[in-house]
Amino acid sequence: MAEHDVVIRSGTVVDGTGGPPRPADVAITGARITEVGAVAGRGRREVDADGLLVTPGFVDIHSHYDGQATWDSRLLPSAWHGVTTVVMGNCGVGFAPVKPDDHDRLIELMEGVEDIPGAALHEGLQWTWQSFGEYLDALETRPHDIDFAAQVPHGALRLHAMGHRGSDHTARPTADEIAEMGRLAAEGVTAGGLGFTTSRTRNHRSSRGEYTPSLTAGRDELVGIAAGLGRIGAGVLQVVSDFRDVDEEMGTLRAMAESSGRPLSISVAAGGSGSDNHRRVLAAIEAMNDDGLEVRAQVATRGIGVLLGLQASINPFSRCPSYKEVADLPLPERVTALREPARRAAIVAEWTDRPLRYGEAFTQLFALGDPPDYEPSPDASVAAEAARQGRPAVELAYDLLLEDEGRALLYSPILNYPGGNLDEARALLTHPFAVPGLGDGGAHVGTICDASFPTTLLVHWCRDRQRDQLDLPFVIRGQCRETARTVGLLDRGVVAPGYRADINVIDFDALRIHPPRLEFDLPAGGKRLLQGADGYRHTFVAGQEVYADGEATGALPGRLVRGAQPAPVGA
Repeated sequence: MAEHDVVIRSGTVVDGTGGPPRPADVAITGARITEVGAVAGRGRREVDADGLLVTPGFVDIHSHYDGQATWDSRLLPSAWHGVTTVVMGNCGVGFAPVKPDDHDRLIELMEGVEDIPGAALHEGLQWTWQSFGEYLDALETRPHDIDFAAQVPHGALRLHAMGHRGSDHTARPTADEIAEMGRLAAEGVTAGGLGFTTSRTRNHRSSRGEYTPSLTAGRDELVGIAAGLGRIGAGVLQVVSDFRDVDEEMGTLRAMAESSGRPLSISVAAGGSGSDNHRRVLAAIEAMNDDGLEVRAQVATRGIGVLLGLQASINPFSRCPSYKEVADLPLPERVTALREPARRAAIVAEWTDRPLRYGEAFTQLFALGDPPDYEPSPDASVAAEAARQGRPAVELAYDLLLEDEGRALLYSPILNYPGGNLDEARALLTHPFAVPGLGDGGAHVGTICDASFPTTLLVHWCRDRQRDQLDLPFVIRGQCRETARTVGLLDRGVVAPGYRADINVIDFDALRIHPPRLEFDLPAGGKRLLQGADGYRHTFVAGQEVYADGEATGALPGRLVRGAQPAPVGA
């Protein structure tokens, strides 16, 4: 008679604690790991993991599946990359709490900030909720492949408390309105939200071009909302900012952490060459931790940039009048039109004669490749390759976009790529108060596909990079236990008895990221970038296998995680 539901046999366990890899079996009963070591009892199912890695499921704490989770049972592409828990509601955007008259404004904000087609949101969202708790209830009506948690977004709070004034970043709330936002944030966390999120960056605008409502929120507003979480002693805080005045901004974030006593995470990335803002932010984070505050930097695992293509949201010629004339044609017809010599000559001339450049005149624009190269050398840029061929870079870029019948993608890293390499990204990843994040799964569906960040950690940093590789146990700990702890989920991220049976079985040598591709499968035929991977042999969620060699098994054990989850007894 079987003693366990599943036994994963003879794998090399990298358990998420940072300890060395070790050979071990892993036994699962129900949704929990019950034994790790030499498991004597048999399982109803035996999984041969000889020669394979056995790791915790990855915990991605920066996603935007707020809309997708209401209409789609599969949280892709994250689930294809070993992720078994995602946290959404980041950057101050989301869909609750909401009054019926504000549906369109929240859609416009999400469409603009996170590049999710408005038509898809209008068709996909059913709006069966008003309060944040009712939104969580609606999420629970659909089964999912992986676990997910939600956070209370600042943009929605402002609209709810201030009316249409709340969508104007120049408007200042009254003391009563700040108190109401704090009450609503606390109410949302009490209902099961993980925390409160806000955005302070000019990169975030609505589809109307308006700055995100929280851009210039005063310290009194942010501290008042944070204090609302402090009064209930629950929830985390998440912030993205431009840090135009590092000292002033970090002073505000310190005040939020101090007034609430709650953990805080801050998005941090390296800018262009010569910028040291990220180092100043890290120094401030260090000082805050020295003073007993719990503050983490969320950092990307590679360059933060954009993908450009004829099917993508942008390409280098998007603003050229002769391109606009054919931009709305179906792709095959558009490719035919773009191959016409006269139109080609006109578009190249229009690009050359106007300030329509992208990627610093093609010096930071690259053919993405297969497998994708996310740390391209500057001498592989479109400009450098064109110089070798003795032709204008604009002409080479034009030709590259037409490859694969117009489906080719170009890549432009913007942040984390100073000096033409990822050395600063490595410095961020290895900072003692940093955790991997910023993958944005479910968002930027026509320009970015960074939900593959966890696979980049393994493939690029632990295996393929020719210098300064990272230690595999360190990387697994960061993407599993440390990300989970950052948002208060203490029941996952470790392969040990009592923990959630969220597990990956990985063929490390065969692990490979596929190039992103455009699919038109969102509601209303909306497009999105998807990106798969090879090498994830088995992914388990709550003890059930959800993906085998990248293929869905049909099991949907994923659930909404309401609030912080305590560590297993004895852990």
